Amino acid sequence: MSEEELERYESEIELALAQEYRAVLPMFKYAVETERRFYLANEAKVTLHEETNPACLEVDLTDAWVWDMYRQARFVPSVHVITFRDVNVERLPDKEI
Repeated sequence: MSEEELERYESEIELALAQEYRAVLPMFKYAVETERRFYLANEAKVTLHEETNPACLEVDLTDAWVWDMYRQARFVPSVHVITFRDVNVERLPDKEI
């Protein structure tokens, strides 16, 4: 596979992932960003552990979708992340009925 073919393949996968993201976004309540991944989830709990040095964060997500173009299954029942870096949790706007 040439470099050009590989770039085209990755561009197609990325476009498909962006389209999937737009399609599934209304199904979720939270957008969660860590240093390694981006998630959509219906439950998000962040626990700060100040007793460690440096302080660490535990992030538990339920009913989640993972932004990862190489992952076969992006819908997962739960995610558990431990990090020493920033975590951004945003409550998404309520769905219009």
